[in-house]
Amino acid sequence: MSESFLHYLWQCQYFNKSDLRTTTGDPVSVFNAGLVNIHAGPDFHNARLQIGEMIWVGNVEIHVESSGWMAHGHHMDQAYDNVVLHVVWQDNKPVRRIDGSLLPTVELKGRVEDELLRGYKRLVNSPEKIPCAGSLHDVPEMIKLFALDKVLTARLESKSDYIIKLLQRNNQDWEETCYQQLALNFGFKVNADPFLQLAQSIPYKILMKHADKPEQIEALLFGQAGFLGEDVDDEYFRILRREYNLLQKKFSLQNPLNKFQWKFLRLRPANFPTIRIAQFASLISSVRNVFSRIVKTEDARSLRSLFTIQQSPYWKHHYQFEQPVNEELSGLGEMSIDNIIINTVVPVMTAYGQVRDDHSFVDRAVSILQQLPPESNTITRHWEVLGITTKTAFDSQALIELNNSFCSKRRCLDCSIGAFLMKPHGD
Repeated sequence: MSESFLHYLWQCQYFNKSDLRTTTGDPVSVFNAGLVNIHAGPDFHNARLQIGEMIWVGNVEIHVESSGWMAHGHHMDQAYDNVVLHVVWQDNKPVRRIDGSLLPTVELKGRVEDELLRGYKRLVNSPEKIPCAGSLHDVPEMIKLFALDKVLTARLESKSDYIIKLLQRNNQDWEETCYQQLALNFGFKVNADPFLQLAQSIPYKILMKHADKPEQIEALLFGQAGFLGEDVDDEYFRILRREYNLLQKKFSLQNPLNKFQWKFLRLRPANFPTIRIAQFASLISSVRNVFSRIVKTEDARSLRSLFTIQQSPYWKHHYQFEQPVNEELSGLGEMSIDNIIINTVVPVMTAYGQVRDDHSFVDRAVSILQQLPPESNTITRHWEVLGITTKTAFDSQALIELNNSFCSKRRCLDCSIGAFLMKPHGD
């Protein structure tokens, strides 16, 4: 038994309410189970109940055993003084409030259908990667669509929260925040952390002062990234190092990264951090005030055009300094551009809409996802095997969120699909 299951039972009222009584024998009627509290404090707010002859409006707290009240320190917390009902699976100890009054308690053990308990155990103990894999075909399409809409909204909110926190650290500077988020995504997971550190070591305003001089942009980025420290027998390297030494002193740049913080192992050469830094430098040089450009862009096609860039001539023929290649290296590919739009543009646009309280930006972000092709990875391919196909990035992002935040954590009770499969017969 888990508290999350008890939350589910109480919220949906999936238990036998016939002759429902407290552990001391007072009859209980539930008019409203209350609203789920996602913050600190009692589990449900504003429940409306009748206990004995008295009607109460207040909070409800849930525990597997009533002794959980003491174990969690609620008997010493005034935030729990307005709890009007304690709902437990098993009453193993009388509970009192701070003032010494006995807390009315309802025990659910023996009031829940066996089939409901078995269904819950089947889901949370399933060996499958997707717990409901064997029952997914029984779920109506509308329930699946609702589940995807709900988790996609949660994913956008989560990413938006991160952007807003980053914005606060950047003193409400949207251009700086967008620049840092772009850098994070140019790292493409493997080098995301050093890329973000690199961006945070060079303010965007400094780069904008030299945006018309691409070599100086490269010098600043490669220098702060730690790639210009060792001697290399390469003329372009020497040019960049000379520029960097001057600019580092001019702007008092501190805390350059170490070259060894960057990962090359098992990466295709086109994804080497040196190439990504060169492409990032090209973007900064060619797209001024990138945040302003993004929020003015209406559709995915225009965004793709915005991010269609070529690195400088040197990096079209080098993967690393002093290591030329015969073939000409291409710029950012379509999949990389789409990845940047999904993971930078959409979250930034969503956050901007939330901060401004202008939902049109959120709607535009969702529309952009619906205009992009779906991502293909191990998660989306697994869903396809189960019959859930993806048509757009909206679908793939939702399925990734469903997998990562619900299925892998066995949060079936918080998922619309799981809730449908758990619903008792006849309800």
